[in-house]
Amino acid sequence: MKDHVKKILDELLARFDCLRGCEKEIVTAYQLMEECYTHGGKVLICGNGGSQADADHIVGELMKGFLLKRPVSREYATQLGRDFEDGAYLAANLQGALPAISLGNHNALLTAFSNDVAPDMGFAQQVFGYGKKGDVLIGLTTSGNSGNVVNAAKIAKSLGVSVVSITGAGGGKIAALSDSAIQLPATETYLVQELTLPVYHALCAMIETHFFACS
Repeated sequence: MKDHVKKILDELLARFDCLRGCEKEIVTAYQLMEECYTHGGKVLICGNGGSQADADHIVGELMKGFLLKRPVSREYATQLGRDFEDGAYLAANLQGALPAISLGNHNALLTAFSNDVAPDMGFAQQVFGYGKKGDVLIGLTTSGNSGNVVNAAKIAKSLGVSVVSITGAGGGKIAALSDSAIQLPATETYLVQELTLPVYHALCAMIETHFFACS
């Protein structure tokens, strides 16, 4: 296990002792995300209700600075300065990004697909359209049985997109489809959601440290 992963994981477990037992799957999820980003991939995230809010939150931590500054490269800053009068401003106000898409935000597409085709296939359609081999799908479902999230995972698997699921205890139907099935030690929806946030914060911190600690 890489030093920064162990450090962040140890800090997570010190604050949330109940997550002991999830360590292996959390590390696997990190490894899948690291490999994805190393090879120019992206992370797709889906969920319903509170899980959709968490999907948006994850995108916010990946697409901009979370715990670290992420300045653009000197070469890119020089290019912007060469090409535009306000190049210095542009460079100073850009941050390194880890590509991530929250699938629940595409309201026109989702409502059209729900009305015209099938309500439980909206996320699957997006995975089919966006997903490439080597990408990662994070499926957030407290029960593990949300039909639209499970169907998205099925399409992901068919495309060679790795699946990370974050669920409550037992994992539900999505667990069998997952390359990493993080099954949190709770069953009540709100309790699963309360444990979901520190887990994805830890994952985002691990990924950010790997790619931007030396920026």
